[in-house]
Amino acid sequence: MKANITATAKYLPDRVLTNFELEKIVDTDDEWIRARTGIEERRLVNDGEATSHMASHIGLKLLEKSGKSPDDIDVIIIATCTPDLIVVSTAALVQEKIGAQNAWGFDLMGACTGFIYALETGAKLVESNQYKCAMVIGVDTMSSIIDYTDRNTCILFGDGGGGVLLEPTTQNDGLLDAILQLDGSGSTYLNVPAGGSLRPTSEETVSNKQHYVYQDGKTVFKFAVKKMADVSAEILDKNGFSGEDVKLFIPHQANKRIIDAARKRCKLSEEQVYINIQKYGNTTAGTIPIALDEAVNEGRLEKGDLLLLAAFGGGFTWGSMLIRWGV
Repeated sequence: MKANITATAKYLPDRVLTNFELEKIVDTDDEWIRARTGIEERRLVNDGEATSHMASHIGLKLLEKSGKSPDDIDVIIIATCTPDLIVVSTAALVQEKIGAQNAWGFDLMGACTGFIYALETGAKLVESNQYKCAMVIGVDTMSSIIDYTDRNTCILFGDGGGGVLLEPTTQNDGLLDAILQLDGSGSTYLNVPAGGSLRPTSEETVSNKQHYVYQDGKTVFKFAVKKMADVSAEILDKNGFSGEDVKLFIPHQANKRIIDAARKRCKLSEEQVYINIQKYGNTTAGTIPIALDEAVNEGRLEKGDLLLLAAFGGGFTWGSMLIRWGV
């Protein structure tokens, strides 16, 4: 028995922040951003809107599209690095908001690889035969931890998320394999320096802007290009596939140059790769499920198609997944 994706959904806030608007805030311009990242605009939450609000919209859409009752959900896994609250999980807030009174759940933090981590975790719970329906959501409110005077980071990130329902299948489809990796030595190159138990919030941490994302862009780019490309090729080789077998490749949407490197490493055509970074920027754990829902809505996947996912994120985290589409 395998776990199969039976529904997809996404949520993007209404507010749009374009490159031209960023030109008025920091020393940058539209041409520079597009040339180096592929990003043209990104979405930001409105005042009072947080990660649990976006995740709840996604959860309700999943219920609506699947025709399921909230009581049918056994477990809720939220991949995020921007929870509403410390101590209280975003999964708990979503469980209450969508009325899934029979569900337990938790948050999982894997940065940009978080959704793949969560998808593998949810799949194993379903495959245990103890849980019949898992709701897996990747979502981040990156605007809450971005310094909009830092042009190295503010051009990259946006808010949003997506999710899936996982259910058991006895057919030859579903989640086939995953390769998940972690290298804690990369933690110094991409992080939020304060706000945790190591550097609790203080006057000093706030004045030094240590509650915003810090990124050593060159180091992160170098690692991301190699690791995401390598792990994508590795999972194909491990399972006896080549790029020709892949119907669609959905990579983490961080930088178009990173995506292109992974595509070439797997010998994929541009038509085999789903890219929407130009519209949303990097939504961290949200990029892959947002793109997946868009691909499904556009008819890019049919039953039996081979789907390849890959991501790289802070931690460092990275991973890939193969799915035989079963919907």
